[in-house]
Amino acid sequence: MDRYQTQFARLAAKQEGAFVPFVTIGDPNPEQSLNIIETLIAAGADALELGIPFSDPLADGPTIQGSTIRALESGTTPTVCFELLKTIRERHPDIPVGLLMYANLVFANGIEHFYQRCADAGVDSVLVADVPVKESAEFRAAAEKYGIHPIFIAPPNANEDTLKTVAEYGGGYTYLLSRAGVTGAETKAGMPIDNLLASLKAHDAPPALLGFGISEPAQVKDAIQAGAAGAISGSAVVKIIERNLADNDAMLSELHRFVSDMKAATRV
Repeated sequence: MDRYQTQFARLAAKQEGAFVPFVTIGDPNPEQSLNIIETLIAAGADALELGIPFSDPLADGPTIQGSTIRALESGTTPTVCFELLKTIRERHPDIPVGLLMYANLVFANGIEHFYQRCADAGVDSVLVADVPVKESAEFRAAAEKYGIHPIFIAPPNANEDTLKTVAEYGGGYTYLLSRAGVTGAETKAGMPIDNLLASLKAHDAPPALLGFGISEPAQVKDAIQAGAAGAISGSAVVKIIERNLADNDAMLSELHRFVSDMKAATRV
């Protein structure tokens, strides 16, 4: 079993869902970014979803765009990101680590080269936000070659055909969008997702994690009760970083508190 399967099985045995925080690697700077990621894990994160900063993040709202700018301005290059990923993997051999990024970054030095670097750094999955599942063949081929799960998004307005394709081509987990649009904690995640989840399960899709607009423990609980395997929270986590840029220790303690509370909500 790979890291995702092992983690989902371990959680199911304890009747828990997964809580997965997202942060941009290098925000606010590479050194503090490593402290942040260590804090997320210590507070109970079941997996990590990490962004490689890119100058034009299309699917992201202002909060994540801000984190990207801070990371880029502090000198966070893809090479810095991969070094940091290697460190995380050495310290935490079992936690699933996913990357969320954009196609331009994958193309920069060649698709194969990118996935090889992911494999070398111990990355488990890659979600390329601006590549629809039906245009993903060359990304999937490279991912498969290097043992990386390709993650696909199941949007709230997806038809049966799209859900079937997402189920067939995806690995690791399925990123279930709670609503269409850009990311952000301001817009509350909207249910009902029951129909989407039922359809994904019928097509034997990888476990679904609900993302976009997840900022409160009650939403995590709702997602799991609706049948999702867990929830991903990005903007709400990044906002904590943004609020505490002048005080690293306060930042880490608020992050610890937030992740602990969100994780507690997975024990339904």
